Amino acid sequence: MAVELVFETHSITVDNEEGRATGWWPGRLSDQGQALAAKLGERRRGDGIVAVFSSDLARAAETATVAFGTSGIPVLLDWRLRECNYGKRNGMPVAELHANRRDHLDRAYPGGESWRQAVVRVGWFLDDLPLCWDGQRVLVIGHVATRWALDHLLGGVPLEDLMAEDFAWQEGWEYRLPSSHAPAIRPADVP
Repeated sequence: MAVELVFETHSITVDNEEGRATGWWPGRLSDQGQALAAKLGERRRGDGIVAVFSSDLARAAETATVAFGTSGIPVLLDWRLRECNYGKRNGMPVAELHANRRDHLDRAYPGGESWRQAVVRVGWFLDDLPLCWDGQRVLVIGHVATRWALDHLLGGVPLEDLMAEDFAWQEGWEYRLPSSHAPAIRPADVP
């Protein structure tokens, strides 16, 4: 069997609208983000989703609550689904942060983590998912790092290729996590 995994990004935030890279800061949804989160719930209810897993950062948790809070579908928060921790650069202008993003593929941001470390962290979540959800369809609400981890770990896309692309929003991405999923790299293996 396998876990069918649907990924959706958190909805639009005040920081997104102001061009700031929130990172591990909580963030909050804008008015437009609230409306889009409600549409996410409408779009995904009746889609066979049995559980929603969300990053515990406020903007993702708020997206999950607005979309599924009254649906009866369990919403489970998990810190491993967080965005990359930009450390001292959390909250900086997006253009500035992205100008040297490739420099942080394997080297942590000052006071934060590298993109590869963020991907490994999401991998730990994937390792645990089949334990209780094998054969089920689940939804994950996260960030750029979450999606890159899914594309890399489940789709085989090199991180170097993902870092070279701009993030293009769409109405969800579909993945399949086989029961035979090989565990993610352990911390000792990460530079």
